[in-house]
Amino acid sequence: MNKLAIFNDNQQENIPDKHGLVQNLKCRGSSYNRTGRYEEKIRNCTDDGWLGHKEFKSQTNIKTTLTKDKSKTIIVYNTSPDISFDRSINPYRGCEHGCIYCFARPTHAFLGLSSGLDFETQLFYKPKAAKLLKKELTETSYTCRTISMGTNTDPYQPVEKQLRLTRSILEVLYDFKHPVSIVTKSSLITRDLDILRKMAEKRLVKVCLSITTLSHSLANKLEPRAPTPMKRLATIKALVDAGIPCSTMIAPVIPALNDHELDNIMEASRNAGAKMVSYILLRLPHEVADHFREWLKIHEPNRADRVMNILAGTRGGTAYQSAFGERMTETGKYATIIQNRFNLASKKFRFNCADEVLDTSQFADPIYNDEQLSFF
Repeated sequence: MNKLAIFNDNQQENIPDKHGLVQNLKCRGSSYNRTGRYEEKIRNCTDDGWLGHKEFKSQTNIKTTLTKDKSKTIIVYNTSPDISFDRSINPYRGCEHGCIYCFARPTHAFLGLSSGLDFETQLFYKPKAAKLLKKELTETSYTCRTISMGTNTDPYQPVEKQLRLTRSILEVLYDFKHPVSIVTKSSLITRDLDILRKMAEKRLVKVCLSITTLSHSLANKLEPRAPTPMKRLATIKALVDAGIPCSTMIAPVIPALNDHELDNIMEASRNAGAKMVSYILLRLPHEVADHFREWLKIHEPNRADRVMNILAGTRGGTAYQSAFGERMTETGKYATIIQNRFNLASKKFRFNCADEVLDTSQFADPIYNDEQLSFF
């Protein structure tokens, strides 16, 4: 794999403690880099007293690296009963936003890397994304259904500003008149208002902005490199004003931490122009549970046990249930209370219950649909 670039994050330098933790690592969500679950040996950076502060600087001053991903296909298919789409595109692996709760973190273990700091600092990009997409859409066996983007890592994370992979994918989809659904928490999506507007006119696109909290201080700790909540609300307004269907996803709802904001986020989203809203209760698959527990110890030590205990009450006594048909559902009194609050607020703020339906009937190969070739 070829390294493309290195970006300096100007973060503060801290010494790991005896547990391998780096307290309040600036601009990063995770505080450590626990070995991936598929590795035979476990390694941790520990200050045993033999090295001084200066020797640890190089280990804690972590930079972001980009590496080419040589995938030979770009559309990923799934048959999961838990999600509403059967295909998706992810132009990036890893995400620099650094959201500590991100359910995609464990995917870095497939690369032999950690779901901790590696996930948000060692990023992979697919330079041939647009070319691969064209190839797959022209296959005679292809059947058009809405493609989802942002279902694993954010398609508008910071590196997209330079690489423009998501932009190139949208251009291909527009040429083929192929519908796409986008989930993001980034204001960078407004860069592509021109093409999104044209797609919206043909009912080929819908966007969902993910909002976790309205508190800037909490967002800065939960999602250290993501745009602020106010920027996301402004992004919703910009999209709606451009005629692009836009909804809000309140995700994740975290017991005893941001759940009290549910109604306020819904009201702010409605005022920004969102016509539909949804929510997802915190999910902690595989290593994410450990990462989140450590985050709680550092940032919310007085609430740590309460948060995890309430969450366990919604997942059958565990932090997460992975079985198909169960991983996206919750049970128990707390889950019922949240659902009832959400239903009441939806009626109060007059949100639509039905999702935007995109048009798949326009799909066509632009080469064979070109009027200039009609004479041949």
